[in-house]
Order: sequence, then structure tokens, then C-alpha cells
Amino acid sequence: MRSAPSHARGLSSAGRFPRALAVLTVLLAVSGCASLKPEALTSDEIKMAVDADRLALSKDVEALNGPLTLEEAIARAIRYNAARRLKTMEEAFAFGTFDAQRYDMLPKLVASAGYRYRDEDLITRSEDSVTGKPSLANPYISSDRSATTTGLVFSWSLLDFGQSYFAAKQSADRALIETERRRKALHNLIQDVRTSYWRVVAAQKLKDDLGATIKEAEAALTQARQAETEKLRSPLEPLRYQRQMLENLHMLELIEQELSSARIELATLTHLPYAQAVEVVEPALVPDSAWLNIPVEKMEEFALQRNPDIRESLYNTRIARLETRRTILKLFPGLSFNYGHQHSDDRYLINQSWNEAGAQISLNLLGLISAPVQKRLADAGVALADQKRMATQMAVLTQLHLARLQYANAAHALERSQMIAQVDQRIAEHSAHLESVEKQSHQELIANRTAAILSTLRRYQALSNAQAAASRLQASLGLEPVIANDEKSSLKELTAVVAQSLKTWEAGQLPELKANSAVGKE
Repeated sequence: MRSAPSHARGLSSAGRFPRALAVLTVLLAVSGCASLKPEALTSDEIKMAVDADRLALSKDVEALNGPLTLEEAIARAIRYNAARRLKTMEEAFAFGTFDAQRYDMLPKLVASAGYRYRDEDLITRSEDSVTGKPSLANPYISSDRSATTTGLVFSWSLLDFGQSYFAAKQSADRALIETERRRKALHNLIQDVRTSYWRVVAAQKLKDDLGATIKEAEAALTQARQAETEKLRSPLEPLRYQRQMLENLHMLELIEQELSSARIELATLTHLPYAQAVEVVEPALVPDSAWLNIPVEKMEEFALQRNPDIRESLYNTRIARLETRRTILKLFPGLSFNYGHQHSDDRYLINQSWNEAGAQISLNLLGLISAPVQKRLADAGVALADQKRMATQMAVLTQLHLARLQYANAAHALERSQMIAQVDQRIAEHSAHLESVEKQSHQELIANRTAAILSTLRRYQALSNAQAAASRLQASLGLEPVIANDEKSSLKELTAVVAQSLKTWEAGQLPELKANSAVGKE
């Protein structure tokens, strides 16, 4: 029996390795699938993740070394608040997505390399094209059992370019939507900081008076119980006295509980340590009726151009219109071009390197059937976006008028609460004098002090409500501090910008609307 050629034996021996490699790969894949099980987080892993997060949140946070002003509280919230950072990162991610999608419009330049192997020679027979009889020549080999191929192909599709172009424009609009959402989050953050800051001011202002009055009320309650036990008076008189003291204590404790959470809320917003005792400075600026002197028509015009909800709805409308164009573009034939250089080390090839070029046009004929439906769906999307935009416009105008009315009511309520607080304070002072000369009972003194504390609290609540109303009005108008770059600006510079913005807002000044100006880009 004739032995196989030497090169065939060598190739047969070389073929054992790929077969063994294939078997080993299958065995590894099967064993990997069988051994895969759910793995719960360990305590050490959870601790490491939590510690890393806490370290990241506290990184580069400037310590508070003195009293906290309203301007610095807002600046700290802008710089360090976790929710604010999240919105900023979402905006940056959206712009990063847009930058990445722009490259989809470029042509494709694909480099490839491959290896093929077969354990038997590619042997073919041939037939006579005229007679159809088998050729008398021996079967021939036209390809190596193994070969390596490389290629570099440049290709460009006109249809893909159009689709990528409109997709990139939609991605750009979605990035701008994230900018508007960040602006809206900034408005809400400033509103929350101003409201909680005034609650902390009230807690700090009333802390000493609250504590002293609660102690006096508890002492008076103890005396009343002792008088009831000793039966020095009519039984009803000390009981009525006890009930009055208990009512006063209940009211004082409710006030204390309401104000005690304000410090935690402010610390959360400004990213200050919860255990740190923060001293706040009562701002000299208080809301007045300056905003009410601006014509409402001018405020409407300003809000319709600057409000983030309006601008987001406009971007959504533009995205819907671009989707219509993408839908229409799908109905056009696809035209593609390619040019490439190929190489193979197959020894049977006479030309082992060659260049190739081609052009192709294609059209999905069955896609024409669904074209009317797709066009109607795209048009419906545009109509829906238009309707949402109009609904948003009406909602923003309603929000503006309600905010303006609430601001007017809050300013009036603040003025009235200040007058009541002044009167109750004078009553408490007179009661203290009368009690010292024994012309008034201690019960009435405590009741008057409780009323004075409650009036002072209501004054600060009115101040907080007025600040919140002013923030809602400014948010409806789309006003926020103009910050060049809050990541690069120091906390001191950021505080100065916020202080100037607050000063402008309290003066009731609207900036001039400029044509083709970008809004809210920090």
C-alpha cells in the first residue's frame, strides 16, 4: 500500500492540535456554565463599597470654620450636594453620548485578519461543459489546508450616514434636555436651601427662650400638682391650672420638634457633618413687593423663554420632527461603496495580494408596505409633542401666576406676622413686670411667653414661606445664578456669585433677554 505524501502526513499531524483545542474549549465552557452560582456580597465587600462612597462624597469638601450665611449655604449646596452632582454627571454623560454618536457618521475602515484550517485537502472534480462527461484529468487541489488572510476595507453607506446624522442631532437635543433638567434641579435645590435655612434661623433664635419657658412651665406644673395634693385650694382650680400648663408645654414641645429637624435637612442639602453644631447668620434681606411691580406680561414673556420645562418641551418637539425625517429616509434605496486591500498566504494563489472595489444599491421592497403606517406614526409623534408643548406652556403660565399670587400673599402674611410678634413680645414684657410686682399670676406669664414664642415662630415661618414663594417665582421665570464653572470656582468665588444673585433677586430685577443666547450653561 502506498504511503501518504510527507507534506500530507505533516498536515495530518498538525491537525491534532486544533481538534484538541476545540475539545478543550467546549469542556471549559460546559464546566463554567455548570459551576456558575449566585454570589451574595460579603460584609467586607459592603463595608469597602460604603467606605469608598463616603470618601468620594467627602473628597475636596471645604470645612465650615465659622457661622454659615445663606449665600454660603446655597453655594455649598451647588458645589457639594449629592443630588446636584448626579444631575451634573447625567448632563455630562448625555453630552459624551452625543460626542460618541458623531463618529457614527464617518465611513468605516475595517482591518481584519483570520486563520482557516481543514483536515482534508479541498479536492474537486470537473465535467466537460459540452458533453457533460467527467473530465479525464485527475482531481486537483486548489487550496491549502490552512491559510492566513488579512484585509483592510474602506466602506461608506449613504443611508447609514443619513440615519447617523439625524440620530446625532437627536442625541444633541437630548443632551440639551439634560441641561434644562439640571437647571430645574438647581432651582429646586436653592428653594429647599432657602426654606430650611430660615427654619434653622428660627430654631437658633428660639432655642434659649423655648428651653427656659419649658422649664418654667414644668416647674409651675409641679407646683400645681403639689397644691392639688395638699388641698390648699378648690380642687378644680389646680386642675385647670395643670391643664393650661400641659397645653402650653404641648405647644412648646411641638415647636421644638418641628424646628429640631431643620438642622439635619440643612446639613443634608449643604453636605455638612450631621453632628456638627452650625451657627447661622440671620440675613438682613427680606422679601418685599419689588417683584409685584414688574408687569405680568413682561414676566410671562420672560418665563416662556427661560423656563426649563418650556425649553425641554421645545427640544422634544424637535426630536419628534427629526424622527419623522429618519422614518422617511428609511424608504430610500441604500447606496454603499467599498474599497479594500486583501492578502492571503495560500500557496495555490498566483496573486496572493489584490485590491477590490465595489458599489451596491439596495431597497427593502417589503418595507414599502409599512411605509404609510410608519409615516402616520411619526406624524402622530410630532402632533403629540406639539400638544405636550402647548400643555406645558399653559402649565408654566399657570405656575407663574400662582407663584406671583403666593408671593404677594406671603409678603402680606410676613408683614402681618411681624406686627403680631411685636405686640406679643410687648405683652410678654408687661406680663413679666406685672408678675414681678405680684399683680399677675405665674400661669398668665407663662401663657403670654408661650404666645410670644409662637408668634416669633410664625414670623420666621412667614419669612420661610416668603423665601419659598420667591424661589418658586424665580424658578418659574427660569432664573438661577450665572456660574462660569462651578467645578473650577472656589467656594468663596461661588458664594460671591450667589450673594450677587440674591441681591439682584431681592431687588426684583429681570435680566435683559438677548436673541440667540444660551441659557443655564455653567
